[in-house]
Amino acid sequence: MLELTPRFDEALRFAVSVHRHQVRNVTETPYVGHLLRVCGLVLEYGGTEDEAIAGLLHDALEDQNRPGLVDEIKQRFGPQVLEIVRECSDTTQRPKPPWRERKEQFLRRLAEANAAVRLVVAADKWDNVNNLLVLLRRFGPEIWQHFRGGREGTLWYYREIVSVLRRASQNPLILDLAERVEQLHKLAKA
Repeated sequence: MLELTPRFDEALRFAVSVHRHQVRNVTETPYVGHLLRVCGLVLEYGGTEDEAIAGLLHDALEDQNRPGLVDEIKQRFGPQVLEIVRECSDTTQRPKPPWRERKEQFLRRLAEANAAVRLVVAADKWDNVNNLLVLLRRFGPEIWQHFRGGREGTLWYYREIVSVLRRASQNPLILDLAERVEQLHKLAKA
């Protein structure tokens, strides 16, 4: 049984402070809910404390990067957590490169990623796809205007994520993600 240490408690507080003012697309609900769900999935599927902490921080560099944040994550949570967070980020550049370019680069890196990164990415994408399913049912196809990839780009991206992850592993979370992506495709095309 995995017992979480005070380091996890610190990561939870840190993630909330880093993302305090960030909200989700469309519903504008606090972004921290996404981070908690990703962390929960990582734990449910056998992740370590480092992987759970990375689940809480997986978007910190991509979405909230500020001077010193890389060093702060490394100092507080260690080089392994920092490496997972870096590998889960599609970019840390400002301004961000074009959407499709970022996603293609991320997919190439993901194909070479270790099991810890794949677990956190699978949990992140599972929650994102689940959120898209809820949004589509609730608001209809208008939601696509809120996503840089639009409908076709977003559908392409999640199908490619599943393809890359399935080549590396048949982890039950990846299999569940694949089923949800198929549901998303069906609902989006209906």
